[in-house]
Amino acid sequence: MVIDLYTHLAPRSFLDRMVVLAPKLGNIVNRLLSVKPLSDLDIRFRDMDSVPDYRQLISLPNPALEEIGDAQTGPELARLANDEMAELCQRHPDRFVGFAAAVYLADVDGAIREAQRAVTQLGAKGVLIYNHVAGHPLDEPQFRPFFSAMAELNRPIWLHPTRNASMSDYAAEEKSRFEMWWCFGWPYDTSVAMARLVFDGLFDRHPDLQIITHHAGGMIPFFDGRIGPGMDVLGARTSDEDYSGILPGLKKPHLDYFKMFYGDTAMFGATNGVKCALDFFGPEKIVFATDAPLGPIAKTYKGIAAMDVADDVKAAILHGNAARLLRL
Repeated sequence: MVIDLYTHLAPRSFLDRMVVLAPKLGNIVNRLLSVKPLSDLDIRFRDMDSVPDYRQLISLPNPALEEIGDAQTGPELARLANDEMAELCQRHPDRFVGFAAAVYLADVDGAIREAQRAVTQLGAKGVLIYNHVAGHPLDEPQFRPFFSAMAELNRPIWLHPTRNASMSDYAAEEKSRFEMWWCFGWPYDTSVAMARLVFDGLFDRHPDLQIITHHAGGMIPFFDGRIGPGMDVLGARTSDEDYSGILPGLKKPHLDYFKMFYGDTAMFGATNGVKCALDFFGPEKIVFATDAPLGPIAKTYKGIAAMDVADDVKAAILHGNAARLLRL
């Protein structure tokens, strides 16, 4: 079996409600409707058949609910999406191994309740969150109860990047050009979110918390030297804030915490980055993922299948690690 742990699906009821909200959403709805396999199961299943014995873990696509709806419509969209994703998983167990629930994290208490409902009543395998919540970093104290609740539920968190063209590449420009906000911005944002959670002591508080990062852990595996020895002198480059207590306040060397995250193979079929992530995280922390239908299924699978690694490592990547995470 091949388990794709990071794919996206837009449930019909979710899209129908978004159409009602469309005047406020601009091109978001049109974008989701234009990618047919996000909502058309016939097309999606044909794509899935390109790899034998292949199943998906489904979750909502970008953008984050906090960017779509307000305090009333955001939680409503989360409930609609979770109810329908649960139904799809029950209806097509040969296609979907489960779903990562949507939550509206701008309302932390509401997000906790929805995560608990999705896991305990709907059978969600975990939850999907984004690297920031309407501009607020995940290491803000207000979000600590959510991570505590997920640790108590003992279910994984899928960490997805979100950034758009409004975040410019240069201060003199109003927006990002050539889609650099996506190509480089998403891995950067993922890496910053990971670092902020590490330095906030998340894994000291919750050492068993499982967080699955997208796109092979962003920049972290490649920049292990800058993150490790390079950050040993954290604070030496900063004069207006005191960081002297950050690293001494952690129970382990800071680089060790970065290896507690999981990375995936959603690299659009490329393998160099996957090899780097495999070396950094270790074979037990890499899961197969394609980003389908926004990334290629067959090309990603063929890239992993052709990697020069032991058969047991390939098996762990293609299904073993996911089966353990999802308790299959």
